[in-house]
Amino acid sequence: MNIAFAAANELVARIFRPEHLERLRKIGNVKLFPYADYPRPAEVAELLGDTGAEVAITAWGSPAFDEAILQRAPRLKLIAHAAGSVKPLVTPGLLGREIRICSANDALARGVAETTLGLTIVSLKNIWQLSADTRSGRWEENRGKVRELYGVTVGIVGIGACGAQYAKLLQPFDVRLLVYDPFVGEAEIAALGGRKVGLEQLLREADVVSIHAPSLPETNGMFNASTLGLMKDDAILINTARGSLIDEPALAAELAKGRLWACLDVTEPEPPEPNHPFRTLPNVTLVPHIAGATNNGLQRMGDYVVTELELYAAGKPLQGEVDLQQLHTTA
Repeated sequence: MNIAFAAANELVARIFRPEHLERLRKIGNVKLFPYADYPRPAEVAELLGDTGAEVAITAWGSPAFDEAILQRAPRLKLIAHAAGSVKPLVTPGLLGREIRICSANDALARGVAETTLGLTIVSLKNIWQLSADTRSGRWEENRGKVRELYGVTVGIVGIGACGAQYAKLLQPFDVRLLVYDPFVGEAEIAALGGRKVGLEQLLREADVVSIHAPSLPETNGMFNASTLGLMKDDAILINTARGSLIDEPALAAELAKGRLWACLDVTEPEPPEPNHPFRTLPNVTLVPHIAGATNNGLQRMGDYVVTELELYAAGKPLQGEVDLQQLHTTA
């Protein structure tokens, strides 16, 4: 089996440890992309053509697999994406060929879910406010607002890979879990410990609302003045999905009332403008899009991709294979 990396070698070195490459070499001939910069389409076409690649490993910055690339790669059978969404790679020409594609989205989702759980715990504990209070000498002022991850209602909006991982991490805690996702059935949600409900019910009842829905035209601005107004006083809104899901002026207006807390890992655009109210509102925790794979977390994706290729070489089902016919409903 010939395996070619269609990704910048500096990025590959951050995602794949030497032992990962050794595992790959046990199942095939491995060819690394020779340049540090993101590969151009012509370079990928040449690499896949010259190596006779059956498998292409891609990552952030890899080009779409257009006709020029595909014509140079007649032996290509699998694209293994060492990142999340495969949408930037997919073209109509790819859809028309018998080429499978898998993603490390499950590995990426684990990191997002862990970050979301951390934000959930420290926000319920009111750590952000208590830290500021303690620094300024107000030791007792807000200790009465501390809540445990016990007996509270958590709402998950979108139970795809990230939302499902978050639901699994919540299972050891005594919480009530509500889930809104029009594409997932009651039984699948129940298996994750949740109950399928409508969006309005979730927003009215949840103490924590965590957004994991995909960025689609249908979800653009789904958190707006109307929906945000349904949330309970003292509720926590966490967004580790995409900034486009929130109508930011509407959220800023709601936060200015002082009745909600928002933890925002993503905004639209990124970063927020210097004069954006998210930078100054006291009830916003603003972090720079780090919920997913960063630094050592990237290597979890490398391990996932190598495991996928080991399964592929053994003729076994892949864990992260993407159904391209359902791509329009995924993140």
